[in-house]
Amino acid sequence: MKHIRPIMKRLAYVSLILVVFFSCKHEEEYHDIMDKIESESANYDGVSVSSEAFLDDIKTVKIYEDGHAFLIPERKSQIKSYNCTECHVKPIGELEKDGSAKKAHWDIDINHANSKTMNCATCHNTDSMDDLTSLTGQQIDFNKSYNLCSQCHTKQFEDWKGGAHGKRIGGWAPPRVSMTCVNCHNPHDPHIASKWPARFNTQKVIERE
Repeated sequence: MKHIRPIMKRLAYVSLILVVFFSCKHEEEYHDIMDKIESESANYDGVSVSSEAFLDDIKTVKIYEDGHAFLIPERKSQIKSYNCTECHVKPIGELEKDGSAKKAHWDIDINHANSKTMNCATCHNTDSMDDLTSLTGQQIDFNKSYNLCSQCHTKQFEDWKGGAHGKRIGGWAPPRVSMTCVNCHNPHDPHIASKWPARFNTQKVIERE
């Protein structure tokens, strides 16, 4: 027993050194699994993993929504007739009163909700035409039109903020760049019609015959 005790003490001492060594090494390299993932994926096979390579000439703006921070495509520079005040020099109410107003935007039909629920003024600010307006009369910038959609489509909005709804540019590589509602849906006619896949499986057609 006298000979065994010193051996046991030495083994315990060596084990302690090994634990401390590997623990320190682990702590020095990564603090948690997310640190490891980010570190390992930052430079994969000598190639930097980033969504920036897929952005091309897309201009983006950064938004902050309920703890989520990410990039979205800038919208206003893509609207053909923006600023609206280039044509709308007076509020809609004044134009209607003087009788000189011509019917504008004749090519737009609202197929979003019935006319008792929604019309142009539901979303467009008739006093400040360069902005949108919420149901409570709050001004909304055209770049943040998703705040209009979120008033009714709350579930989709929560999913979108978390990254489960909508399309991400460049996949899951950081920085996160997400399409907004109006990048995929026509705000005046948001329903997306059914369509065939981009690639038609001709082999399956032959097999079914």
